[in-house]
Amino acid sequence: MFLKKLSVINFKNFDSKEFIFDTNINCFIGNNGVGKTNVLDAIYYLSFAKSYFNPITSQNVRHEEDFFFVEGEYERNNRIDNVVCSYKKGQKKLIKLNGKEFEKFADYIGTIPLVIVSPADRDLIIEGSETRRKFMDGVISQLDNLYLKTLINYNRIIAQRNVLLKYFAANRKFDPIGLQVYDEQLEQYGSVIFEKRRAFIEKFIPIFKSRYLEICNEKEQVDLVYDSRLFDCSIVELLHQNLEKDRVLQYTGVGVHKDDLNFMMNNFPIKKYGSQGQQKSFLVALKLAQFDFIKQRTGVNSILLLDDIFDKLDDLRVAQIINLVNHDDFGQIFITDTHKDRTEEVIKTTNQSYKIFEL
Repeated sequence: MFLKKLSVINFKNFDSKEFIFDTNINCFIGNNGVGKTNVLDAIYYLSFAKSYFNPITSQNVRHEEDFFFVEGEYERNNRIDNVVCSYKKGQKKLIKLNGKEFEKFADYIGTIPLVIVSPADRDLIIEGSETRRKFMDGVISQLDNLYLKTLINYNRIIAQRNVLLKYFAANRKFDPIGLQVYDEQLEQYGSVIFEKRRAFIEKFIPIFKSRYLEICNEKEQVDLVYDSRLFDCSIVELLHQNLEKDRVLQYTGVGVHKDDLNFMMNNFPIKKYGSQGQQKSFLVALKLAQFDFIKQRTGVNSILLLDDIFDKLDDLRVAQIINLVNHDDFGQIFITDTHKDRTEEVIKTTNQSYKIFEL
């Protein structure tokens, strides 16, 4: 599968732009601020019906316009698929595949598998647990539509339970039966989420470790540790133990929405003990492992977006990464960089066809 053509109208800094892509490697070159990353984000939109960088849809509309339109033409199994994602202020966002509109985005996710590597990924290390949960959930959801729907239902019940806790506090009353109804649903959905996350991490860790060793030449030992209180007891038990605290704080403080994924290097948190280069290598390995994991289970090469991949990596590690993607194991790749000569020199070593777009 590969993206043949991309068209955007009023998307971020672009008024109207069209790209015809190479089936292998495509590079976007230009100074900071010209829109290189915005092109990648448009491609990301066609896979996930949302931006990777800005979750507020209206802010992805070009300044002083009231809509955006992103269209992609994909070739897959000798057929052409047309995907359109559009949004007009004051209306709902739309995603269409070959003219068919999806009422629920959850039914569409996974149709166009994609993996992105970006400087924004550093949030996975420096931000809180929510960011790392989203990474786990994002990988699993591309492969398991039922998991995504279960996650949506779980989050809906959490929101409703929190509203009820606030109602109890505001009215100085408490109805344990009313709360129990939500607790039972959280047990139903949460136990499924926990088991699927646990199974995912168990299979994912060896793939990730293998990728990291290839990138760093076996200099460091890395690991991923799934951190969940559900290893010790059920959600219902956790909710019961935490009930008084929940009543005081007026929100649900335990459950799979509090799980974490710890990033470790040489048995220490990489956030505290890893250099910038090590951290970026860790994140690149994490995303390449995501690519491998999806391919193992679907037989399909995800589209791979490499945003500013050369930043904060020494020449050796860049060479290692480029060498990794210089195989038939990978499909279509999109790269952004500020230096044309550097990019072209590296890309030529792959002996694959490529296109360079100067923005």
